[in-house]
Amino acid sequence: MSTSAEQLKTAKQLGWFIAFAVFVADQVSKWLILNLFQEATQPYYEITPFFNIVLAWNPGISFGMFGNVGDYGPTILIILSLVISVVLAVWLGKAETRLSAWAFGAIIGGALGNVIDRFRFGAVTDFLDVHVLGYHWPAFNVADSAIVVGAVLVVWESLFASPTPKEENEQSGE
Repeated sequence: MSTSAEQLKTAKQLGWFIAFAVFVADQVSKWLILNLFQEATQPYYEITPFFNIVLAWNPGISFGMFGNVGDYGPTILIILSLVISVVLAVWLGKAETRLSAWAFGAIIGGALGNVIDRFRFGAVTDFLDVHVLGYHWPAFNVADSAIVVGAVLVVWESLFASPTPKEENEQSGE
């Protein structure tokens, strides 16, 4: 096996490790937050003047969209998240760069972390609350953060990464 093939294999393995690490970090952080608020005597914890820890339940997707889709909403979102995760797992298996392997891993780990919440609670546990001048960004969690970072990396790579030697050969007609 050539060195670049070995590096790519290692990158894909790291992508799966990132998926696992994000999933575990997400689930552990949610467990800690649920335990914190089980004993809480206040609705939030102020960490800095612009950041709080809160307990929020999101039955929908990003920013609460599709939160009122009825009794089947969580099931539909679970199935959709699992289908997307399978598609991304296939892409991870075909990843040609470290960056895309890492990005797909982050998205997969985050998506599966939120699937567990939907399955257990019918909604996703959100707890990170960023605010400025009275405006609060919708609460989010570790999984959401990983999904956003992974998606940004995929877009970044598709827009700004230079083509691989294989792509350059295809573009020049070789």
